Amino acid sequence: MKRTHLPLNGLRVLDAAARHLSFTRAADELAVTPAAVGQQIRALEDTLGTVLFRRTTRGLELTPEAEAGLGPLRDGFLQFEEAVRAMQAGQSSKSLTIAAPRDVTEKWLMPRLAAIAAADTDLRFVLLSADESVDFAQANLDLAVRWGDGPGAEEGEAIEADGMVTVSGLGGADTPIAWPGEPDAAAPVRVADAGLAVDAAAAGLGRATVPELIARADLASGRVVAVGDAQPSGQGYWLVAPLPQWRQKKVRALVEALAR
Repeated sequence: MKRTHLPLNGLRVLDAAARHLSFTRAADELAVTPAAVGQQIRALEDTLGTVLFRRTTRGLELTPEAEAGLGPLRDGFLQFEEAVRAMQAGQSSKSLTIAAPRDVTEKWLMPRLAAIAAADTDLRFVLLSADESVDFAQANLDLAVRWGDGPGAEEGEAIEADGMVTVSGLGGADTPIAWPGEPDAAAPVRVADAGLAVDAAAAGLGRATVPELIARADLASGRVVAVGDAQPSGQGYWLVAPLPQWRQKKVRALVEALAR
């Protein structure tokens, strides 16, 4: 018999009926009718090609064939239960693996994770650097931060931010600082990401236009100042994960803590 064709429903009914030696009490346990129990047993007998129960003057009795299979069957159900517990264990785990661009991790994510961890000292974080889409299964990821106009193929929630902002250091130069999100071949300073652009502006090398989320902490500390008002953007940072990870309690709790 192929494993994929195991009559699991019928075997579950057999286990209940064998424990009670009563189709009626088995039906009560399984929340079905006695007739449905009888139908499942008959179908299982047809599938196995053997009789499982006999009716006698003393009531329902197991056949020797049914008796022979009950021990391994119940061991199998215990294995199923252990498998389910093992698969659910990840949801109660306090360890989360998160992928984000380097500058998002440094400027926004790590300070927020520190505050979250201070409130729950059992939490453990694994942080990976990822500027582009990552394979959640291969990297064993729980959550990722991505830049875009939506979550793409995954489930997601937008991180609130005020679009793009231009920043400069106190008394800094009035020349542009380029980075991949704001390319400028003529800029005298070019850096690898928005976080480094903020750092370059803070060092007095010029002005950088970056996502407000990246500049937020440096603006709040006075390390850089805003040049004009923040401008709306059709893109932003998103917390994303495939549906199975997104539904996990630990991931939902982290998303709620990060997004507020």
